[in-house]
Amino acid sequence: MQLLRKLCEIPSTSGDEQRMSQFIIEYVIEHRDQWSVKPEIFAGAGFQDAVVLVFGRPRVAVFAHMDTVGYTTGYGNRLHKIGGPKAATGTLLTGLDNHGQVEAVLEHVEEHDEKDKDGKKKDVYTYTCHREIEPGTPLSYVSNWREDDESVQSCYLDNRVGVWNALKLCAEAENLAIAFTTYEEHLGGTAQFIGRFLYKSFACRQALISDVTLESEGIKLGGGVAISLRDRGIPRRKYVQKVMRIASAHEIPHQLEVEDAGGSDGNQLQASSYPWDWCFIGPPESNYHTPDERILKSDLKAMQDLYRCLIEEL
Repeated sequence: MQLLRKLCEIPSTSGDEQRMSQFIIEYVIEHRDQWSVKPEIFAGAGFQDAVVLVFGRPRVAVFAHMDTVGYTTGYGNRLHKIGGPKAATGTLLTGLDNHGQVEAVLEHVEEHDEKDKDGKKKDVYTYTCHREIEPGTPLSYVSNWREDDESVQSCYLDNRVGVWNALKLCAEAENLAIAFTTYEEHLGGTAQFIGRFLYKSFACRQALISDVTLESEGIKLGGGVAISLRDRGIPRRKYVQKVMRIASAHEIPHQLEVEDAGGSDGNQLQASSYPWDWCFIGPPESNYHTPDERILKSDLKAMQDLYRCLIEEL
């Protein structure tokens, strides 16, 4: 769990993924001599902060988004949400502006005079700090790792778990692509242009979305990895059924998710003009998008076991 803990400590809000991108590249360079196949690394110009690893002749691509929810400082002491953070008043936030590292405390105010586009009362977020933070500075939750024999708990398990899972696959990967994407939490990600790149360059058109889902009425912690049949997007049923058959054949604990909202890099692939098959596969977590996200280790194991089988058999 030390790699996962390290990943959770790296700030990487949507639009500011540069530190996570650099960590992944350095990790790959440090460890690739120990892997079965050395990957090609595609990053930098043309990829912005996204990173793509290509092992051999990939039949399947694993997509894992690097970004997280958080806040952007506005004028005065106002905050604007990045994605959909769910933190409570009093939450500690951290960021870096041109004057150095800073910590702030989140304040949440229900502003009766301000309305959102639907005419409802608008929630206003502010911060307190010993100094004013430069407008436009991204703020993240302060890391607070907690681990026991059963579970891990931290901010940003969504989607550090997806990144962790993808990096762990690298050791045995032979014919696989891994895409570490940006912007997933806020207005959609880079999955579309990476999908075009992988399709055009390697004729790869099968995707697994390495991400985290919510505990819900039908998805429970301890029930195994979740295989999503649909959310806001609907993947091709024939492809998802193949994933389900492989999970059942190997007796990997799993549960089937059916929702009508939410999305992932899979939705971006579905909206592209290229014929990608995709399936969202990830463990459930409680306390979604808060500093206290929690996932059971048994569900993490089921996730890794299923991914290892899928990249061999799809």
